[in-house]
Amino acid sequence: MAKKLFGTDGIRGVPGTPPLDDATLYATGRALGTYLHRAHGAANVLIGMDTRESGPHLAALLAAGVTKSGGTVAFAGIITTPGVACLVRQNDFQAGVVISASHNPFHDNGVKLFSHAGMKFPDADEEVLEADIFQQQSESAPDDPTPLLADESLDAEYLKFLRERVLPGARLNGLRIVLDCANGAAYKLGPELFRSLGADVIAIGTTPDGRNINRNCGSLHLDGLQKRVIEEKAQLGMAFDGDADRALFVCGSGQIVNGDGVLLAAARFLKMQGLLKGDRVVATSMSNLGLERVLARENITLARTNVGDRYVLEEMLRAENVLGGEQSGHIIFLEDSPAGDGLLTAVKIASLVALCGKLEHLITGFKDYPQTIVNVKVRIKPPLETLPQVAQALAEAESALGENGRIVLRYSGTEPLARVMVEAEHEADVERFSQSVANALRTAIGG
Repeated sequence: MAKKLFGTDGIRGVPGTPPLDDATLYATGRALGTYLHRAHGAANVLIGMDTRESGPHLAALLAAGVTKSGGTVAFAGIITTPGVACLVRQNDFQAGVVISASHNPFHDNGVKLFSHAGMKFPDADEEVLEADIFQQQSESAPDDPTPLLADESLDAEYLKFLRERVLPGARLNGLRIVLDCANGAAYKLGPELFRSLGADVIAIGTTPDGRNINRNCGSLHLDGLQKRVIEEKAQLGMAFDGDADRALFVCGSGQIVNGDGVLLAAARFLKMQGLLKGDRVVATSMSNLGLERVLARENITLARTNVGDRYVLEEMLRAENVLGGEQSGHIIFLEDSPAGDGLLTAVKIASLVALCGKLEHLITGFKDYPQTIVNVKVRIKPPLETLPQVAQALAEAESALGENGRIVLRYSGTEPLARVMVEAEHEADVERFSQSVANALRTAIGG
């Protein structure tokens, strides 16, 4: 059954309007508490949020709903999404709730749910919650829900977990690092973590005002970080998004390293240590063909899933792999955590640099194939294979590219868009075939 509230990453929207209106948020808290009592006999819930100005009100409404259902709430205050996942896993919480819209602008927000295992709720559980939320919506939300007070000891526990994930033998003392914390959830935790590990830290994006999260900073805007790394003669730059579940990197030379590069560097190290189970890495359909090629030369298989870190995790668990992630910077080190964690990834990469030298040297041989994504606005979303014009354009493009390129065609999970991703050895082929498939989509179902 198709879900109406939960998308690929929780419930998203604009606060004050459905599905983030007060009645739905209060009903979500009540439904969560009821579900947890039914499943576990208790409903101890941990809530955290990023720096958006709407966060405290949303958190208070959800907490009021959980309490109304007989549950109890602990509040971590401003903390990363994977920080909540970690603390839920390590403590006596039946679920975690994160108030965040990740890399979106401040006027958006969202609700992400984590089970006691520190993983996102399965689709089936979200369907059960949805049905209960719709039943509960008729009850009015409190006009002035009680503000929550943060338990700062939770921050300390999460930072301790991260410090213990430094690779054996790595010493970060004196490593010069620039952190871009996106004016988001990592604005305090990131600098505190790396300074406590002995690194020489220059921090930017650490002055949140409720509205500047992700604004011209963080993992979607790397120009400022590149410039600062070079100016400061730093050995490494790190950029997080608003809730710090992803991390991208800048080498001392200014070269950008995305999630594909992180997977390559980590896979090489783990294989050298005999720790890369199955000599297999899990990524999504969006990871570059260049990553697949360079891993194959080193007898490492790249498995691909649908876009979304939950699908990466499902495949890792199924095949018992230890490393996976997305080009966007969501990386899962499963031996440490089932959650994509930007700060954990940053600790691992900083450790590799301290142990093995410059990051650019850790990704040698990686040729990033030219790639583009064309978004096509659509009025309907029928199965793509039922559109003859699209199928023909796709078949012609794939035949011409052969093994020297890839095309991925999919619908957006949250917007009325179809996405056409094309990558190939030559830029001209990328442009030609992305436009031919996009034009076929516009003709068939364009909005």
